Amino acid sequence: MTKKVTVLGSTGSIGTQTLDVIANDREQYEIEGLAVGNNIALLLEQAKQFQPKQVCVATKEAAEEVKLHLPASTKVYYGEQGLIEIAADGQADMVVTAIVGSRGLGATLAAIRAGKAVGLANKETLVTAGHLVMSLAQERGVSVLPIDSEHSAIFQCLNGESRSSIKRITLTASGGSFRDRTRDELAHVTVEQALKHPNWSMGAKITIDSATMANKGLEVIEARWLYDIDYDDIGVVIHPESIIHSYVEFEDHSVMAQLGLPDMRVPIQYALTYPARRPTPTGRLDLVKQGTLNFREMDEERYPMMKLAYAAGRAAGTATTVFNAANEVAVARFLRGEIGFLDIERVVESVLEKHQTLTNPDEQTIAETDQWARQQSEVV
Repeated sequence: MTKKVTVLGSTGSIGTQTLDVIANDREQYEIEGLAVGNNIALLLEQAKQFQPKQVCVATKEAAEEVKLHLPASTKVYYGEQGLIEIAADGQADMVVTAIVGSRGLGATLAAIRAGKAVGLANKETLVTAGHLVMSLAQERGVSVLPIDSEHSAIFQCLNGESRSSIKRITLTASGGSFRDRTRDELAHVTVEQALKHPNWSMGAKITIDSATMANKGLEVIEARWLYDIDYDDIGVVIHPESIIHSYVEFEDHSVMAQLGLPDMRVPIQYALTYPARRPTPTGRLDLVKQGTLNFREMDEERYPMMKLAYAAGRAAGTATTVFNAANEVAVARFLRGEIGFLDIERVVESVLEKHQTLTNPDEQTIAETDQWARQQSEVV
């Protein structure tokens, strides 16, 4: 039987790589739906290749334009409500949430409520509402399968293992674009320099997050919800080669790691085919050719966003929503040239200090907190 898949964010980095995996093994999949923002030209190319039954775009105007180029039988949604509807509608077995930012929360919850497995590439969903997402998934008996390379690695290491036997999980970080620069050297770095990631092919926002280490901070918070593990038992090390994607230490001091070349198509495909494995259109890891693997201790003075992420995670409640929203706005401001690179952490810290954390927030409270944090972050 073919697996029916809806891809939210199909024109972004993870979305296009997801479709590349599917195109490489075409007989295994049907594309049920595609959701995009404003890249209508690429959506139409994808629709021509994959023939989705439904699509979603950002605006009503874009929806009217798209309808002119698609079969009359194709459902066309638009806007935030359209994103929720396409996530829940149709016959999809799995919804891949590859939207960047907190916009993915409503759609992820809608997919889970509809009983669809979720391939989770949108880490902000668990960061802002991990307690809601994971409890709902458990209630509905729905799988949440991580697509991040680090969390896919942990997930694979835990296959067949008792969660109670975990002593510690460690996420690896490449160190980002500026891993070999001192903090003094970061004061005047440019957007162009920040976007040159040494290992991975990713979108602009996540590439900047990798450079500030906010991305790893988000993953630490995400790990707490995915694996129900205390923050004291989640570590981070810098591993410049990005070959070991993460590892788990068990109570007997055995350590299990998942290795591979830095190619997002591997964790994407594992989420799509789990628990099976199939050939991928990726390169093979040759450890002899690779040679030395290096590791460095995570320095929270060098990367203050790590310290802020752990603090927000331990505060719990709405603090993680504020951390995420403030970071999204600060990164957008940096990409627009409004603030410097080191101002990203300044903005996030400032907004977190202003916030009074609310415990166990519902979806509405999360949305209101998110909006407040974004407004604050534009003027700090």
